[in-house]
Amino acid sequence: MPDMNQVVGSHNILMITLDTLRYDAAKLEEANCPNLCATGGWEKRHTPGSFTYAAHHAFFGGFLPTPATTDKSSHIRLFHTKNTGLRTHPHTWLFDAPDWVSGLESVGYRTICIGGVIFFTKKNALAKVLPGYFQESYWRMTFGVTNPRSTEHQVNHALKLLQKADAAERLFLFMNVSAIHGPNHYFIPGAREDSLDSQRAALRYVDGQLGPLLTAMKERGPTFCIVCSDHGTAYGEDGYHGHRLAHEVVWNVPYREFFL
Repeated sequence: MPDMNQVVGSHNILMITLDTLRYDAAKLEEANCPNLCATGGWEKRHTPGSFTYAAHHAFFGGFLPTPATTDKSSHIRLFHTKNTGLRTHPHTWLFDAPDWVSGLESVGYRTICIGGVIFFTKKNALAKVLPGYFQESYWRMTFGVTNPRSTEHQVNHALKLLQKADAAERLFLFMNVSAIHGPNHYFIPGAREDSLDSQRAALRYVDGQLGPLLTAMKERGPTFCIVCSDHGTAYGEDGYHGHRLAHEVVWNVPYREFFL
């Protein structure tokens, strides 16, 4: 684990949630993800929430996916709120706020959200909650699940923001990638239903589009990256379909952290 007390303040931070990506799909596509898996493979973790809204609330509170192991002592949290009375690791960055997004803002970070799925659209009060963590938040119809080029549009918007950003300011850039969330059948020509195969195809598309963003962040300066899924989804396993339910294909998610 990196010493987050050395990272915060010296590095830009990039967090990407690959919405609805199953661990098994991610693992099967490691060799086809040269951008996301350039320096290593996916780690199997357990998500704190079975759907986007719940999972992201936990994430921003410092409860990122936990290692899929019975040894809880081996897990060192990156971020932890102060004054809980709990013992924390010396490498954990402590924030004095309801969430670490606000915590980063309090130490000089510019915080930016580029939304994807419905909970980031800001179309109603509920869909304003998660974007509301950030100083700036953006959503367009072209970023949503119905657009086959959504990741391309999200990345292009991020690149425009990076080009205009003051080179001296530290950024926390968060992106919720919507393309892997259903519907994703259109990533396989002729397919009419979402499946594990179409989710894998969506991940290959997403990885190809994220390359320019990772390059731009690296060129900007030292960057710490967190990439994970918020939850998986069922495609008929044991009779289950979708998510917001308790099944291993929903709870098991891929996770990576690395430096650029």
